[in-house]
Amino acid sequence: MESPGEQTASDVWTRVKRRLRAELGEDIFASWFGRLELDSVIEGCAYLTVPTRFLKSWIESHYADRVLAVYRSEAGDVVRVSIGVRNTLGRDPAAQRRVSEAPRPAPTASMAMPSLTGEIKAPSLTAPQEERGENGDLGGAPLDSRLTFESFIVGRSNALAHAAADRVAHAQNGQAIYNPLYLHAGVGLGKTHLLHAIGHEVRAQGRRVIYLTADRFMYGFVASLKAQTSLAFKERLRGIDLLIIDDVQFIQGKQIQQEFGHTLNALIDAGRQIVIAADRPPADLENLDERVRSRLAGGLVVEVSALDEALRTSILTTRVDALKTIHPTFEVGPNVIAYVARAITANGRDLEGAVNRLLAHATLTGSAITLETAETAIRDLVRNREPKRVKIEDIQKLVASRYNVSRSDILSERRTAAVVRPRQIAMYLSKVLTLRSLPEIGRRFGGRDHTTVLHAVRKIEKALGEDHALSDEVELLKRMLQE
Repeated sequence: MESPGEQTASDVWTRVKRRLRAELGEDIFASWFGRLELDSVIEGCAYLTVPTRFLKSWIESHYADRVLAVYRSEAGDVVRVSIGVRNTLGRDPAAQRRVSEAPRPAPTASMAMPSLTGEIKAPSLTAPQEERGENGDLGGAPLDSRLTFESFIVGRSNALAHAAADRVAHAQNGQAIYNPLYLHAGVGLGKTHLLHAIGHEVRAQGRRVIYLTADRFMYGFVASLKAQTSLAFKERLRGIDLLIIDDVQFIQGKQIQQEFGHTLNALIDAGRQIVIAADRPPADLENLDERVRSRLAGGLVVEVSALDEALRTSILTTRVDALKTIHPTFEVGPNVIAYVARAITANGRDLEGAVNRLLAHATLTGSAITLETAETAIRDLVRNREPKRVKIEDIQKLVASRYNVSRSDILSERRTAAVVRPRQIAMYLSKVLTLRSLPEIGRRFGGRDHTTVLHAVRKIEKALGEDHALSDEVELLKRMLQE
């Protein structure tokens, strides 16, 4: 073997990874070490990085000694290993070294694991004394008591998903329907809320429920392989009535995916209900085995689309009313709520953040919430979520070009079908992509009245729900304007 001075740090790290792969097996290595990278070696310490806190916690708790032993056998001058999180520490070895100097508790089998709701401790499925719910449920991630059907606000964008979830939760005699039920949506649109709501209802019926994130499923399976208790893991997981898996897009590793597929098949064949959530439809889960994707697509697949303005308004109103029971002086007028609902379009979590900012302003300054103060309070949310400001003139030009009419035609009084539909689409896009009021939009469209704009918006909204081709066309126009 070359002496440490004659070899590069990357060469040593390559050999370390090769040995870890050989000793631990391909599946465990791919699941926990595939994204472990070497940043630098400084003063006898190898600084390694991973992309998530979960991986950092897991590797430190279960494999830190193994990694150090393998490293020292390849490079005797390395006497310590430090693991940092790339997205918080970046590539700064000094920052990682400062973090690594904090004392780390000795690894234990009961090391607390992160959950969907944050800091709740929950042992793995294979722990000798596993946490159980009131009805003897397997210890997965806890259900949030706030996320129920009663607290879920239904609108046009999530009505189908809500109806399907409600039907599954209240199925007669626990009979599995829409199996699996697969919900997909972007961040903060309510899919996880529905998963928890289903879990609460089914558990209240005395049936066995387990809610797992993809990370926790991998955690339990790999831990069972390490402890040679995989058979017990499988039997325990398949003896439940309802399995809920969140963020399934993160499941990786060939052997883990195979076990996930076997679990799906076993539960479905036994008539047990499965509910899955992801950030994309099954066909787009390119990292998942094709047979697993096919199984997921074989049930009911429902998309939770972006929150429309009416739903955003309802969410804001409900949240403000809830806070008024705690802070009686907290008053937010309908004009402010309407402004926030139009300004923040990304997701429900941003709406929650906006209300919290308004509350902080009202309680800390003691002043009333006006449109001006609201604009100041939520400025960072609007700036972060709307990197490009869409102009009405740009909308008019693009729509005119796409439909082979002139911008002057759209602004004119012409009422032919070839002009009316593009004009209505342009008005609709001006309403959903800008913060302009209806009267202002009307003025920008040849001095029209705001009721004309409102009629156009409602007509296009109705048409979008009936005409898939038009819906696709409008979505394309949105993307072109926002890019």
